[in-house]
Amino acid sequence: MNSNKDKLKGSVNDAVGSLKEGVGRATSNNELEAEGSIQKTKGQAQKLSGAVKDVFNKGKDLLGIKSNKL
Repeated sequence: MNSNKDKLKGSVNDAVGSLKEGVGRATSNNELEAEGSIQKTKGQAQKLSGAVKDVFNKGKDLLGIKSNKL
C-alpha cells in the first residue's frame, strides 16, 4: 500500500472512530465507545505508517536508491 492510501484510510478510520466514540459516550454505550477508540487508534497508526513511508522514500531519493528491496 502506498503512503497516500495509508494516510487516506487512516483519516477515514480516525474520523469514523471519533464519531463512534462520541456517540457511544453520549448514549452510555461503552462497547461502541471502546470500538470507536480502537478504530481511531488504528487510523492514527495508518496515518503514521503513511508518513514513515514518505520519509523512507524521500531518503531513498536523496541517496539515489532506485530499488524497492530495502
